[in-house]
Amino acid sequence: MSSRRCSRLSPAGGPLRRLCYRGFVHAAWSAPIVTVTVGRKVPDFTAESTGGPFRLKDHGGGLVLYFYPKDNTPGCTTEGAAFRDAYPAYRKAGATVVGVSRDSLKSHEGFKSKMAFPFELISDPDEALCGLFGVMKMKNMYGKQVRGVERSTFVIGADRTLLKEWRGVKVPGHVD
Repeated sequence: MSSRRCSRLSPAGGPLRRLCYRGFVHAAWSAPIVTVTVGRKVPDFTAESTGGPFRLKDHGGGLVLYFYPKDNTPGCTTEGAAFRDAYPAYRKAGATVVGVSRDSLKSHEGFKSKMAFPFELISDPDEALCGLFGVMKMKNMYGKQVRGVERSTFVIGADRTLLKEWRGVKVPGHVD
């Protein structure tokens, strides 16, 4: 069996524990995973994005954070294009749009350039944000159970309160 270890440090230097998933050893926080709840503040976070480090606290206006499974796939391309086309309306309302997936920054840069997205894409390869927002789910793909990102969108207010969430959305009509 192969093994690997997450390179990310635990929050506040806390201890790591190891868990096994499909024969791979992963580092995981020893503290329970906290997920966001509508009406409560979203913890500040920093993540790598196509525009450099993305810090929640640096985005004082509203934030539309959408999670999608994979760059350059038909559904994710259609969803991203819908957010791109609606982007002026979001900006007029004072909101920033940001996409999140587990893809690499290199993949995100190519996807953003190809699709002419006016917004940033966050790379979450260690699933820290996916875990915080509770979007990792078991899904059926070609008759097999696979672990993946559940397409979801969250609206965060200027005071970092989670105002609204849409989980398990379908691409057509979602952005509207």
